[in-house]
Amino acid sequence: MNYLLIGTGGILGSIVRYGIGKVISTHLNTRFPFGTFIINITGAIMLGILTSAQINTNIYSFLGDGFLGAYTTFSTFMYEGFNLFKNNERLNAFVYILSSIIIGIIGFLIGIKIGFL
Repeated sequence: MNYLLIGTGGILGSIVRYGIGKVISTHLNTRFPFGTFIINITGAIMLGILTSAQINTNIYSFLGDGFLGAYTTFSTFMYEGFNLFKNNERLNAFVYILSSIIIGIIGFLIGIKIGFL
């Protein structure tokens, strides 16, 4: 049952990530990876909310491990960050990587606060 919940959540999370990423990239004409940045920060906030909420393990498996696990994307974050370095956009690379980590942590903590309200 757990695999089914996680798999279903993962399918939905990856579809939502793909859709949001496409919308953001078509509306912003920049080489800075705003789509992945926004997705990962909102995912951190949602995971913070979910972590502090009193929910049963099945719901957490579906939303946390499944949906948010597929919605956020560490591998794409690394790929895009190091492509900025490769393309000699060092400042953008540093801003992207450091701000993603710092704002991601802050977003997670804000999510925890929201979840306890």
